[in-house]
Amino acid sequence: MEGFIEDLKLGIYQTFILDNNYQYFVRGIGVTLLVTAFALLIGLALGVLVGIIRSAHDQQPEKKKGIVLRVLNGICKIYLTVIRGTPTLVQLLIMWFVIWASARSTDENMIRCAILSFGINSGAYVAEIIRSGIMSIDRGQMEAGRSLGLNYTATMRHVIIPQAFKNVLPALGNELITLLKETSVVTVIGLKDLTKGAMLIQSKTYQAFVPYIAIAVIYLALVLVLSWILGKVERRLRQSDLR
Repeated sequence: MEGFIEDLKLGIYQTFILDNNYQYFVRGIGVTLLVTAFALLIGLALGVLVGIIRSAHDQQPEKKKGIVLRVLNGICKIYLTVIRGTPTLVQLLIMWFVIWASARSTDENMIRCAILSFGINSGAYVAEIIRSGIMSIDRGQMEAGRSLGLNYTATMRHVIIPQAFKNVLPALGNELITLLKETSVVTVIGLKDLTKGAMLIQSKTYQAFVPYIAIAVIYLALVLVLSWILGKVERRLRQSDLR
């Protein structure tokens, strides 16, 4: 037991204090949060757009579906099938080594590539979440908005989407947490995120236990903070519904 404690002390010293190795974790957290935040924004924008197109197609009677809506829905279905049917890691590798093949291997380019790759991936899952939320709203809400003189776009913006957002907020929160954890695969393209920081420390100190346990604890702490924030938002929304 004493030997384990001594090894643990040495591992903590080498992981955090020696040569200011803690900076790997600090910089890694910054990169992880940066990629997650901007990928989420892209995913939300793309997901809302695809979700609205898919729900509009599903809600329209067969005879009223125009050629434009059919084509857009077909494109969206192909996008969803391809993105949800292939691994995130493979998509990232294709994005970096195929699409970005001519780009220089700088941190800025790797961050942009990761944001775009994870944003496109997240958008597919957000789209289905948004679509399920829109489809859960009673058809009478759309009819009520149209009877008040609002067009389809205005009704979706002011009536349907706000209600759908409240319904799918827990699912969107889960997608955010999943996205945060999935960003750990950016190590394969050389981006120095949180996981890569632990790997670099291991290569310097030959210590694996403390660095990897440390990033596991950090990821867990980040998830707990996000869960707490999402819980506060959900409670606020429930309270606003009761007023």
